[in-house]
Amino acid sequence: MEFAFLLFAFICGLAVKLVGIPPLVGYLAAGFVLNVLGFESNTALQSIADLGITIMLFTIGLKLNIKDLSRREVWAGSISHTLIWIAVVSGILYGAAALVASTTNVIDWQSAALIAFALSFSSTVCVVKVLEESGESKTRHGRLAIGILVMQDVFAVIFLVAATGKLPTVWAFGLLAIPPLVPVFYKVLNQSGHGELLPLTGFILALGGYHVFELVNIKGDLGALIFGILMARHAKATELAKSLMSFKDLFLIGFFLSIGLTALPDTQMMILALLFTLLLPIKALLFFGILTQLRLRARTSYLTSLVMSNFSEFGLIVGALSVSLGLLAEDWLVVIALAVSISFVITSILYRTSHSQYHRIKTEIKKFERPNRLKADVYPHIDDAEFLVVGMGRVGLGAFQSLSRLVDSKVWGMDADRVKINRLKNEGMNVIVGDGEDVDLWDNLNIQNVRLVLLALPSIEDAINISNQLKNAGYSGKIAAIARYEDEVDYLLSRGVDKVFNFFTEAGLGFAEESLAFVEGEPSAT
Repeated sequence: MEFAFLLFAFICGLAVKLVGIPPLVGYLAAGFVLNVLGFESNTALQSIADLGITIMLFTIGLKLNIKDLSRREVWAGSISHTLIWIAVVSGILYGAAALVASTTNVIDWQSAALIAFALSFSSTVCVVKVLEESGESKTRHGRLAIGILVMQDVFAVIFLVAATGKLPTVWAFGLLAIPPLVPVFYKVLNQSGHGELLPLTGFILALGGYHVFELVNIKGDLGALIFGILMARHAKATELAKSLMSFKDLFLIGFFLSIGLTALPDTQMMILALLFTLLLPIKALLFFGILTQLRLRARTSYLTSLVMSNFSEFGLIVGALSVSLGLLAEDWLVVIALAVSISFVITSILYRTSHSQYHRIKTEIKKFERPNRLKADVYPHIDDAEFLVVGMGRVGLGAFQSLSRLVDSKVWGMDADRVKINRLKNEGMNVIVGDGEDVDLWDNLNIQNVRLVLLALPSIEDAINISNQLKNAGYSGKIAAIARYEDEVDYLLSRGVDKVFNFFTEAGLGFAEESLAFVEGEPSAT
């Protein structure tokens, strides 16, 4: 039966992808259709969903720099947003109930506050999925969003402990012994190689962290996240995250299906859920206002606000606990589940055009920027650059080094990953932190002397977006990009890229030429 569920989800995901909508919308739709047809979630499907969330939180930890959580914009932004949201939304819900029913017995202050708290979370699953699909998990706004999500997860854990009275056991102090064991974990990861043992090692670490924390009465998801953070400094952390990506995406299909299978709503519940989604603009505006007041750039604040404008699976957990404790009527859980699902659809569709949205309204929203920006938001500069490599991964770094040997210091590199750029700077390379899809960056970056921009990016959509941003900024030089498949070559060429290199074909050609030169250069054996 679970296979049939996944097959139907695949069909729905493929159908919506063909019309340009993210597959997760199809997975959610599949859950609701199955629900209407009379199917229910089961233990096996829920186990798949839970495994997907556990692996996802572990991979978030692998990409998370613990210093990000100590930034004021993360902890102050998340705390301020949660407190203001609860006050505003609970007041709206209580007041609306009074107007509709002429008595406040429909919903009391406690229920209003609990519902507001449940809706205060943004979805870790949805946000990370959207950021990864757009290649923006390591950008300034991507890291900020993930940092706020982690803080919200901590708030959820605190609530669960306070509401249930389920305190960690005395054995929880034993968790302090985990950090000294990290070198042992590193040695295990070193020995796992690059094949099938690598993702299996990731599964063991993620599930091990989950169950160790569960044993001492602490939410297991927090354990998976912390184990990921502990492994983030390992040289193979990025490779490990990539090896787990396909497994995580597969298991998360179970999560999206399980939301749709939660309960079958009636008309009144559907109307309430739709009304809840009207609160999403308030959520976005509140994030935007707080982040700009914390001196972030308007673009960073706008993109973070947009991707965080959804409701969370943690809202379902908070709602379910409140129902089980008799603090909330059972119908509200169904309404929250519906609102969560609808918000996923809205975010996944709206964020696809987020950069073009910003380009249209940037003049208006930049009026809200504070004049004294944070140090991390000051525009970088490049000196005498003639070649610019965007994306300093393995391919980009190789291109940068090869060009540097040919034209010396006229080559510069750019990447959105601040940690990576700081490391390359320490190695003496001319590199800057920058998001290639940031139109404000190109407007403030001197690229008049740049003859060639090399887009060493895995996503062809990112390459096309950056090409458009460069042309909007008045760039008149050449643009080169890489592609992994033959059909992507023509797609890029038709959308303004001047030269496209097929990654695998060019690698094979270079390998053959180098090998032939090596053989022909050997002295003949006589």
